[in-house]
Amino acid sequence: MIRAIRGMRDLLPPDTERWHQVELAAREVFRRYGYREMRLPLLERTELFARGIGAETDIVAKEMYTFTDRHGDSVTLRPEATAQVVRAFLENGLARTAGVKRYFLIGPMFRYERPQKGRYRQFHQINCEALGSDAPELDVEVILLLVDILREVGLKDLRLLLNSLGCPVCQVDFRAELKLFLFDREGWCPDCERRRGVNALRVFDCKSSHCQKLLEGAPALIDFLCPDCARHYARVKELLGRFRVDFTEQPRLVRGLDYYTRTAFEVTALGLGAQDAVAGGGRYNGLIRELGGPDLPGIGFAIGQERLMEVLPAAAADVRRELVFLAYLGAAAKDRALALLGELRAQGLAALMDFDDRSLKSQLSLADRLEAAAAVIVGENELQEGAAQVKWLADSRQERLPLGELAGCLASRLKAHG
Repeated sequence: MIRAIRGMRDLLPPDTERWHQVELAAREVFRRYGYREMRLPLLERTELFARGIGAETDIVAKEMYTFTDRHGDSVTLRPEATAQVVRAFLENGLARTAGVKRYFLIGPMFRYERPQKGRYRQFHQINCEALGSDAPELDVEVILLLVDILREVGLKDLRLLLNSLGCPVCQVDFRAELKLFLFDREGWCPDCERRRGVNALRVFDCKSSHCQKLLEGAPALIDFLCPDCARHYARVKELLGRFRVDFTEQPRLVRGLDYYTRTAFEVTALGLGAQDAVAGGGRYNGLIRELGGPDLPGIGFAIGQERLMEVLPAAAADVRRELVFLAYLGAAAKDRALALLGELRAQGLAALMDFDDRSLKSQLSLADRLEAAAAVIVGENELQEGAAQVKWLADSRQERLPLGELAGCLASRLKAHG
């Protein structure tokens, strides 16, 4: 038997139904905020991510699925969506009009990292990107959008972490101070030993508890903000307070990608252990220019769907779908059930039947395994009387309904109940 590749997993019913509900809820919130969907390729030129994410990030240095295609081009399965959205934004001329452009993307990403609970090599994200404005009000709108999605899907115990990474001007003095701090301490892991000389900010990203302990007392970027960045950050915090969004300032929060500037944020949830982030994002004001476009600012976030599903409350076990199962006895009843199948589906209901002439007991057992709401039984007596027997499987209640009115009656009852 051929098995799935390590770190790739199958999503099967009923889990896929829960995923679908989460995505529907996210789409509804995006609609209310005026965001429109992009659907983009899984495969991009490697240069896009190397330039956009940063060559010294763990993603580019260690985790990308990169290979050479038959024409000798280096291509990569997308490890994240922001650089890709910017590429599509520029290539398709979407930067030509004024105003904020709001997009979302839902789909799989790929990173070669150690598989663990809630983290896989193929994983899925819900991404938001807003391009074209540096206003702190947009930062707050994006954070409110994220919180609304997480609340809409049922996440209760969430915590918002907030920081400002400043701008390139702010970071000059900070990086110099941080470098002195890092070289004044020894015992870093091999990755941080390399990072402190190449990209000191990435040391904050280390997951090693030993390195995190060495970072105690490190300078905080928030203390180096220029006047413009300080005003921007103060306005973001003021507006979050006005909208009654609780947050915790986290001076070591840098995110894992080099393109972030100014506002950075994460949402954590109870129940995921040490790696408890379910979503994160921030500003990336230099990314569009870095990828060959105009100097436009941007901000966005990504929700990790696998990690989110780990902490969402389980669906109630006794909830049955709006599914009607047609059971029949005899050839004539089978033909009438086939017609009813089409009538029920025309009413917008999910309807199924078994075509293999099994016993009534076997058909009803199958209806129960499929978690149908109702089983409609059609036999010779029902055909003669012009009425079918309907069995409601949640409580075993039974009633008879006229065959000619069956589809409409079931549709109105099930939709009213749903």
